[in-house]
Amino acid sequence: MKTSTTVLTTLAFASLATLPGCGTGEASVNDAETQQAATPVPVEVAQPTRLDIYATYDATATITSDADAPVIARVAGEVVELLVEEGDVVTAGQVLARLDGERVRLEMLAAKANLEQARKEYKRNVDLHKRGLISTSMFEGLQYDLEALEATFELKALNYDYSKIRATIPGVVSAREIKPGQNVAVNDVAFRITDTAELVAYLQIPQAQLPKFQAGHSATLTVASMPDTDFPASIARISPTIDSRNGTFRATAVIDNSDHRLAPGMFGQFTISYEKHVDALVIPAAALLDEDDLTSVYVVSDGEVVRRIVETGIEAAGKIEILGGLDEDESVVVVGHSGLRDGSKVLANNKFQDSFSG
Repeated sequence: MKTSTTVLTTLAFASLATLPGCGTGEASVNDAETQQAATPVPVEVAQPTRLDIYATYDATATITSDADAPVIARVAGEVVELLVEEGDVVTAGQVLARLDGERVRLEMLAAKANLEQARKEYKRNVDLHKRGLISTSMFEGLQYDLEALEATFELKALNYDYSKIRATIPGVVSAREIKPGQNVAVNDVAFRITDTAELVAYLQIPQAQLPKFQAGHSATLTVASMPDTDFPASIARISPTIDSRNGTFRATAVIDNSDHRLAPGMFGQFTISYEKHVDALVIPAAALLDEDDLTSVYVVSDGEVVRRIVETGIEAAGKIEILGGLDEDESVVVVGHSGLRDGSKVLANNKFQDSFSG
């Protein structure tokens, strides 16, 4: 009996010993949670800034030149001299090549001789006609013959001049199609001249975007060979008709290429600015939180964050316009907001602010 009493007493003390142990464990968990909530979370913040922001539309197209013309041979002949090569800059009317023009030169001289003879004959008959010694019809026939011979001479002289192949427009020789000693026929293409000082691109834009665009809108262009360089462009004209095959309209972009850094045939990516908001309040787009169809940001105040619903506008180049819900002197979390909630302690760093502002 004494043994049973001893065992019961021992179990009772053991049970009492375990009770304080459970209370200590719970306190440790609560302390850990409290300590974690009180530990500031490092974040990067930025303040809103004001600048002009543009609504943009991106499109792609191949760059070309409106001023691209073949130079054809106006007369037949053998190529006796080449004066330019591909890549040479030429002016309108500049001689590019010479053909053997001896035959047309002789034809011109023969026409000139006939013309001089007709002029002398006409002058001799002017006085006779005044004195009535020749009929009016005969005198008028001499006039017509003289005019016909003048036209013939001018035509022969023009053909002789055509033995010099000339540039029709200013630009760069983009192709040479003839060789020395080659016999060319009338209308054979001898050269191709391209004016690259101004280039164009034809942008196909969905018809739903038509109300947003108008001539005069500015744009920027980038090409694969110079990805870090933006080239200025503008929308010169917009087609009033829709292409029924693909439901798009055509906008013609003009690019100033006076430095000749771009070349026809390059594939370009265009960013068209179609709406401008002046002095808009903007923040980095990375600060936004989208949840339950609401857009919000974490605002930092006295080392804590508060989630704030905001109204947004235009987004461009990593920045977004704030239309309401945020003051200009408040700071928003840009990096590190994934684990935050209302009231979280934060350790703010404005490193992002420096890059955003600069």
